[in-house]
Amino acid sequence: MHTIYVGDKPIILTTEIKQETDFKNFLLKSVNIGKVIKTLNNTDLQAVHLIHKNPDKLLKKFLKLLPNVVAGGGKVYNDKNEVLFIYRNEKWDLPKGKAERKESIEETAIREVEEETGVKGLKITKPLSTTYHIFKRNGKHKIKITYWFEMKTSFEGKLSPEKSEGITKVKWLDEKASQEALENSYANIRVLV
Repeated sequence: MHTIYVGDKPIILTTEIKQETDFKNFLLKSVNIGKVIKTLNNTDLQAVHLIHKNPDKLLKKFLKLLPNVVAGGGKVYNDKNEVLFIYRNEKWDLPKGKAERKESIEETAIREVEEETGVKGLKITKPLSTTYHIFKRNGKHKIKITYWFEMKTSFEGKLSPEKSEGITKVKWLDEKASQEALENSYANIRVLV
């Protein structure tokens, strides 16, 4: 089973057909993804289930429905066990960004965290979940596939938000502050933190 977010509403890829309640079922092979996105955005439906009999083909078939954008990002801890957050588009988020040609996804994640926050000395400690969300750019929907990594740093320098990317704040947040930030964040970030 995989979850792809449209805003905070999930599209769930599954092999099980369940009785519809606050969600709708569609067959993956014949679905009109544009209509699904519009339905999730414009109704009080809480989710959509896209069904396919083969669990190994669910994600592969879904990713063919829209152009893919591959990104890398980090859940970064400092020596005080605080997590690095950015504030962009009136929401708290974790630093991430689009992969560039000829760089590994790990290199992308480290580069993007450095660019968006000014934090240096990053070391990847382990891979985290991959997240998927649908966004609209220049009138076209795309699927962002973000590969996340847990990182550590002893950096104590000045945090500098990448203003050209719309980031207005960068902060180290302790457990309590992280939980508060997640109340004004994205569903796929809540899964990671």
